[in-house]
Formats: sequence, C-alpha cells, structure tokens
Amino acid sequence: MAPGAPLSRTGDEIVVAGQYFHTGAPVVLWTDPGGYDAYRVERRFAPMDEAGWRTEQGSPNRYGLRRDGLGDEDIERVRGGGWDLETLRRVVDQFVIHYDACGTSRTCFRVLHDERHLSVHFLLDIDGTIYQTLDVKERAWHATTSNSRSVGIEIANIGAYAPGRANPLDEWYGLDARGRRVITIPERLGDAGVRTPGFVGHPARHDPIVGEIQGQVLEMYDLTDEQYDSLIKLTATLCSVLARIECDFPRGSDAELVRERLSDDVLSDYHGLLGHYHVQENKVDPGPAFDWDRLVERARSMMAEAQGPR
Repeated sequence: MAPGAPLSRTGDEIVVAGQYFHTGAPVVLWTDPGGYDAYRVERRFAPMDEAGWRTEQGSPNRYGLRRDGLGDEDIERVRGGGWDLETLRRVVDQFVIHYDACGTSRTCFRVLHDERHLSVHFLLDIDGTIYQTLDVKERAWHATTSNSRSVGIEIANIGAYAPGRANPLDEWYGLDARGRRVITIPERLGDAGVRTPGFVGHPARHDPIVGEIQGQVLEMYDLTDEQYDSLIKLTATLCSVLARIECDFPRGSDAELVRERLSDDVLSDYHGLLGHYHVQENKVDPGPAFDWDRLVERARSMMAEAQGPR
C-alpha cells in the first residue's frame, strides 16, 4: 500500500487494547466525527470559554489504570497505556450493564463527563448506535468495586420507578397514530443527538414491565429492538475477545436471575454479565424490563455460529 494511503473502518469496530474488533453493530468511536471522547479533560457541552478544566474540580481525568490482578512489573509496563491483549484478558472478566436514566446518549455523556466527572466505555443510544468513549483497556469509573475488572455500558432509557408515583415515563412514552407505544423525546432536547435521521423508537414490549429489584417494586419500559440487537452483538464480541467474561448473568439456586446485590464473596468470584444493581445496593439498573434471557440466548447463538461446526 502506498505511503499516505488512508485506512478506513467499516463502522462496526470497537477498540480493545489498541486493536479493532468487528461487532456487526453501528459503532461511533471517540475519534470519529460526532463521537464522545472521555479522554479529553474539558467539558464537552459547556460553552467553549467555560469548558476548560479547573483545579477546583479535582483530577482532570475521568478514568484510571486497571491495577487489580497485576504485579508491579505489569503495572510499570502498562501504566503509560501500553496494554497488550493477553494482559487485558487476564484482568477483565465482567461486563456491567446500566441504564442511563437520561433517555439519550448525548445527555448521558454530558451528565457523566461534564457534571459527574465519571466515565463508561460504551453508550448505547435508542437507535442502536454504540458510542465507544475509551479503549476497553482503561479503568472507567462506572461501577465502584468492579471498575478495575469490568467493561461498562450505559443504555439510553429513562429508567425504572415506583408505580403510582410521579415519574418521567408519561413524558417519555406516548402512543402514535396507530396506537403503538413510542418514545417521545421532550421538545427541550431537540433531536437529542440521535444519529439516525428521523428515528422513531418503540419499546420492545408495548406495556410497562413491573418487577422487583433490590426488594423494590418498579415499573419501566423496555429497550428498543435496535438497542437489543446492538447489545447482543457487542456482548458476543466482548465475550469472544475477552473470554473470561462468561456469557451469562447471575443466577440463584433455582437458575433464575438474581435480582439483588451479590454478596462480596459471590461478586469476587463472579465472571460474566452483571447489572449495576448486582454490584451496588443503592442501584436498580438495568431494571425490571431488561430482558436478560433475550440477551444471553442470542449472544450465545452468535458466538456458536462464529465458531462454526465442530
């Protein structure tokens, strides 16, 4: 290839330890136009003359170094960013799934990055677009004790609430002319940064789902089919590239989903997919509507197809 010839992506790749891996889903990297860059220290959505980092904010970083499971020599080798894939595979064994309670990925990044000085590796918008904000090698700040060993994703969804109380669900969900449940982004958010022109989102199930998380009865609307499709592909990719992440969720003795925080001992030994509420007692995301069986069954099927017949 001639010097200076460009190398173009196909648009579905994620970055893991500096390497590209295909997902089959639409991916916008932090280096792409319209991407969300968690490496930058200025506030992304503040006016330019007010966006710079200030010392009273504390550290300019929103992420750190994965240290757990590494010896002193490993830490010295990777501390400047020089991770190799095999070392990362030893360290990362959990995939933590959140809903963002912001409704769209643009709002989520503004809240995480500009206001809370936190980070997450991936954002998943209502149209199924995945935004990667950091290389997976980084220790994003999204799930406290699991940060050093996990990958995190924030899924655009306004969240789960106690039934019968005032909440944002009525503002965010209405009915279209055909009587179908539809996401109604509030006018104050404009297009909300949704990448697909004219996208109209429908929750995968028409009615709100009521269920118990952390001993609380909650209701929420499901993700869109576009979100499930992209999340399934991303999950299959992560579980293939980082094989210590088992493609399964926490199960009780009855093999059913655990709906509360895992004990310290169980969490310490756990390798696989997690909800935020499995890590922290004060969290309930990804909520009662999240379809764990749909995610795991289809991701496993994709992984099996990729391996081919044995």
